[in-house]
Amino acid sequence: MFIIGIAGGTGSGKTTVVNKIVKALGTDDIGIIPQDNYYVSLDHLPLEERAKFNFDHPRAIDFDLLYEHLTRLKNGQAVQQPVYSFIKYTRTGDSILTHPKRVMIVEGILIFTDPRLRDLFDLKIFVHADADERLIRRIRRDIAERGRSVDEVLTRYQTTLKPMHEQFIEPTKSYADIIIPNDRRNETAIEVIKSVINHNLRNETYEQTGRN
Repeated sequence: MFIIGIAGGTGSGKTTVVNKIVKALGTDDIGIIPQDNYYVSLDHLPLEERAKFNFDHPRAIDFDLLYEHLTRLKNGQAVQQPVYSFIKYTRTGDSILTHPKRVMIVEGILIFTDPRLRDLFDLKIFVHADADERLIRRIRRDIAERGRSVDEVLTRYQTTLKPMHEQFIEPTKSYADIIIPNDRRNETAIEVIKSVINHNLRNETYEQTGRN
């Protein structure tokens, strides 16, 4: 199994990069693990308190569960990914049955902050975008998909998102094997990533054939 970590600030275009990799390689051999499914459960808090929670801090992520699931997938075992609701700020109680694939992609803003995850990643990618562009995308997404107002998004950006990005996310760029600019030049980077993945998959197939 080849595990790829794709990090970057909120609204940087990580999902777009994931989709381009999937399109380039096909879906049969690729599984997706979004970090967003592993936000900690806040069932013990009233809704008003959940809304104030800092979701851009590493403690917001259940890294223990994410690490456990990735380890099990690497060992050939299926897992049940939790499902998170950004409307209710907690897990829904549903789950997504996820089977191991030859390539697993883990995507999220904070995944490089956990050293256990970094050690599991065979390839670490950081998607870079300007702060203004990320803010615009965050506003559009949170209004359209999460029921937020513009004032709510801007307040959260100023009080938590921007300082958390500078403290926890931007520094993890140094761990990346590849940094992708979020513009038309990323097509070249996608081709490089495709070549790296195919090379590793060929080697894996060769080694397995040699052992048989």
